Amino acid sequence: MAPSLFSYETLVHAVAGATGSIVGMAVFYPLDTLRSRLQVEDSNKLHGSSWELLMKLANEEGLESLYRGLSPVLQSLSVSNFVYFYSFHALRKLSPKPTSALQDLMFGIIAGSINVILTSPLWVVNTRMKLEKTNCNTLFEGLIELAKNEGAKGLWSGTVPSLLLVSNPAIQFMVYESLKRKLVTKGSFDTYTAFMIGAAAKAVATTLTYPLQLIQSRLRAGTSMKPLLKDIKYNPLVLFRGLEAKLLQTVMTAALMFLTYEKLVLLVLSIMKGRYHKRQ
Repeated sequence: MAPSLFSYETLVHAVAGATGSIVGMAVFYPLDTLRSRLQVEDSNKLHGSSWELLMKLANEEGLESLYRGLSPVLQSLSVSNFVYFYSFHALRKLSPKPTSALQDLMFGIIAGSINVILTSPLWVVNTRMKLEKTNCNTLFEGLIELAKNEGAKGLWSGTVPSLLLVSNPAIQFMVYESLKRKLVTKGSFDTYTAFMIGAAAKAVATTLTYPLQLIQSRLRAGTSMKPLLKDIKYNPLVLFRGLEAKLLQTVMTAALMFLTYEKLVLLVLSIMKGRYHKRQ
């Protein structure tokens, strides 16, 4: 039977990926809030380590400020990761086995492009909700308001750097799957190893693509690029402002996501396999 884009196995990967991303983000969300503030705000008032800045924001604006916009972010993330994991594993299923690192990179780029085109409006809205640039309380209200006020241009603002940023998850999955293949061959891969290689893969991808992420965040927030361009002339390292918080957040979130993802896939596929054998 020829492989299909639609299968229960691919659906399991997609649901597990979406669930893992929700768990990871919910745990480390305050670091994502800090990252957004560091990337978007032009003032230099946010100085110090990530922990010191989190304490400062909590003291000055309240603990709830660290979790502002959590609900729409989790909604957007679940949809985004479902689309990405489904697309990535569907493409892998259509490919002859075993896949190579180069194929994983190509599949990651295609899956990322599909994801960006379908889910960019969700991320534009939740970025503005997090930074209090809209009075809407729900993701749906935010989408309606943005569509009325700015149209398609507003809904898909930041899409160009986002399309360039498909290199981030593509690199992440290429590194992750490459390391996973080597460890599986040696018989030393388990769900806890997934935590470590998930962290390593995300660290590599985030560091390489961070300047594009900073520009993407500013465009989504509707913030002027002029102050940033002016600062770059005097200090090019401004493009890496907030990298520490971003690395802390994305690396730990990705590590926890892959741990949860691998455990769920293993559990569900084992149950499905057991039921299949019972029917035989």
